[in-house]
Amino acid sequence: MSEPTLMDQFLEVQRKNDRLSAALKDARNTIAQLGEQLQALTQPPASYGTVLEIGADRTLAVMSAGRKLRVAVAADVDVASLVEGQEVLLNSGNVVVAAQRFESAGELATIELVAGDRALVRLGDASKRLFHLTKRTDAGEFRSGDLVLVDAKNGFVLEHVERPDVEHLLLEEIPDVSYSDIGGLGPQIEAIQDTVELPFEQPQLYREHGLKPPKGVLLYGPPGCGKTLIAKAVATSLSHKLSSSSSGRSYFINIKGPQLLDKYVGETERQIREIFSRARDRAAGGVPVVIFFDEMEALFRTRGSGVSSDVETTVVPQLLAEIDGVEKLDNVIVIGASNREDMIDPAILRAGRLDVKIRIERPKFAGAIEIMEKYLTPDLPIHEEEIASAGSAQAAVRHMIRAGVEALFAKTPENAFVEVTYADGESEILYISDFVSGAMLAEIVDRAKKGAIKDLLATGERGIRTRHLIEATREVAREDESVGAIQSPTEWARVNGRSSDRRITYVKKLGAMGQAQGADPVPHGIPDVEAPQSDTVVDPTTVPARGPRAVTDFSRTLKEGLL
Repeated sequence: MSEPTLMDQFLEVQRKNDRLSAALKDARNTIAQLGEQLQALTQPPASYGTVLEIGADRTLAVMSAGRKLRVAVAADVDVASLVEGQEVLLNSGNVVVAAQRFESAGELATIELVAGDRALVRLGDASKRLFHLTKRTDAGEFRSGDLVLVDAKNGFVLEHVERPDVEHLLLEEIPDVSYSDIGGLGPQIEAIQDTVELPFEQPQLYREHGLKPPKGVLLYGPPGCGKTLIAKAVATSLSHKLSSSSSGRSYFINIKGPQLLDKYVGETERQIREIFSRARDRAAGGVPVVIFFDEMEALFRTRGSGVSSDVETTVVPQLLAEIDGVEKLDNVIVIGASNREDMIDPAILRAGRLDVKIRIERPKFAGAIEIMEKYLTPDLPIHEEEIASAGSAQAAVRHMIRAGVEALFAKTPENAFVEVTYADGESEILYISDFVSGAMLAEIVDRAKKGAIKDLLATGERGIRTRHLIEATREVAREDESVGAIQSPTEWARVNGRSSDRRITYVKKLGAMGQAQGADPVPHGIPDVEAPQSDTVVDPTTVPARGPRAVTDFSRTLKEGLL
């Protein structure tokens, strides 16, 4: 076996050298890591501070361990990104070496008043303090009554906190609805303007004449006739009229009534208290607040009626206490809307609570035209033949609207809706025009637009035509004829806004050409009469009937002893 050459020996030595070099590097890294760990273990503890003020010379005023210090900032810390109220890390020499996050937990408080970069805050123990608003929070986002997280030690408002139990029930944005968007309700709009807006526009005159603004308004009438729209328009109008004042706005609190109902005893009442407390806080600075209860009968039914679970026995008194209790309700107006005003507790409707009652009637012929003009406008694609026939798009729209309304209000057999019989035996045929609502007219225009789109896709002809409006009118009328069973004439009359001095005892639905649609030969709403005992006297005049003949038949049957 030959001996290693000089080259082989050199290569072997080089390999050993590389292994030794790698071992030395590993040892050096291990020593460095151990040194870092030793330094960390022996390093003095760092402290935290809260930024109070940012200086122009890369210095900060901080509060640390109850001491107010002016400290320097390390070169690798971006001073421009720091905000008052933010936490920072300080080394043993009280030099800021790192920025930290904001405190995310702590004491909750309620905003009372915001002025500039400061806020008057009510703490949990009912004491009040002035706190600073940080650049992290916009002063415009805070309103009186808001729940906020505060740094009580250093006097900063850190963030807005949502109230999960009440916040979802409130809508404080001003609706984008004006009186000009509402058609056919001129007298009602004028009445509510005089009731709600005049006291805020002329407060001095009200004081001179010893008048107080009303506490509440009830808008009642058939469904779909604009009660909710009027309430929204009130808030919009108040906001615009007050835009030049110091407050600059009003508040609209829309209560989603059924969501207030809670299975736990006392929760519904507590939420009502929270809502009125929020309204009082908002109105403290002279800002008008509108509290709108839609479908008011869902919450505040007549006590003791037995119609519901009798939860109203405690909910109604809570509302009454809020409206005219010990605490004043200045600058707060309650607006209720209902199509079943007969189900609302009378104590709520008395003078001094909901002072003004405004009935929203179904639109008549002229009102229906005015409403349709809100939805069918000349800027829509109108068919060329309609424009050519009328001379202009404006004239074509007027002609189409009038044709559609005339078709809807025509007293023809095709438009016959129901035949009603009154307690005195007289009968009357009611037509589709007797049940027109703003919602129905809006639906008719929408159907006409859909019909025009279908024709465009099928034939290529573009534009809305008069026949689209007529067809839509007939479609909506047919649907209203076929929907809704008549269980009780009295209830039917109340729901459809037909309540009057003449009691309705029988309702027969009519279809096309005024023919009855499956009318039951027994009048709806007549209760079953049990056989009387031998010592019981039944007055036949107390039994609902179609007319005198039905009363006579009942008397004859009673005499024959069949009941």
